[in-house]
Amino acid sequence: MSMVPYPQPRMVQIINRQYCRPCYINLNINRRSLALDGKFIATDISGNVIFKVDAALMTLHNRRVLHNAAGHPIVTLHKKIMTLHDRWEVFRGDSTDANNLLFSVKRKSMIQWKIKLYVFLAYNISESTCDFMVDVNWFKRSCVVYAGQSSTIVATMENNNGRKVVTVYPNVDYAFIAALIVILDDMKHVDGITKLTINTMTGDFGISDILLDSFWR
Repeated sequence: MSMVPYPQPRMVQIINRQYCRPCYINLNINRRSLALDGKFIATDISGNVIFKVDAALMTLHNRRVLHNAAGHPIVTLHKKIMTLHDRWEVFRGDSTDANNLLFSVKRKSMIQWKIKLYVFLAYNISESTCDFMVDVNWFKRSCVVYAGQSSTIVATMENNNGRKVVTVYPNVDYAFIAALIVILDDMKHVDGITKLTINTMTGDFGISDILLDSFWR
C-alpha cells in the first residue's frame, strides 16, 4: 500500500488553530536535556525552543505538561495506571478535568515487536475505530502518524544521524504531534515491579520495553 501525504485543504486542528501552518514544520527532538536536567525539548531548525516538558512531574503525579517556549502550559498528559494498553489522556492547558479532554492514546497491544499507538479524539466515545495511528519502526528508529487506519500520513519522525527529526505535514496541528512524541518517549519508562512481572510470566512484554528504550539511543 502506497503512502500519501495529507490532503492540503483540510485543517487538522486538535489543540489550537495557531499550530496549524500551510507548510511543512520540522521539529528537532532533544532528549539529552531530559537526562541532564529533566526536560524534553523540541526546537525548530534554527535551534529555537518551540515546546518543552518538565519530566519531573511524571514521577510525582503520573503526568507531564507540554509548555510553549514562554513556559505557558498547552496540554497536560496524564498516564492512567493499572491499564492493559498503556493508556494516556491529554487535556487542554494545565488541567485533568474531563471537560478539557482533547484525546486519548493507547498501545494497540502489549505483546508485539512492532508497536502501534491508537489515538481517539474526545468525542469518539465508542473507540470502535481510531482517529489517528502511530506506527513505530524500531529498527529504523522512526515512526509515522497516519489519519485513522488509512495510508494517509500527517507526520513522520526519522533518525537523522542520531537526531530525531519530526516532520509535520501542512495544516496539521504540530502541538498535537509533539504531544504524541512525548507519550511515545514516556512509554520506555517502566517501573521495576512491572518489568519483573512481565519477564517472569511471558518475556514478550520485556522485549517491548527494551525496544522502547533503545529506540531513543
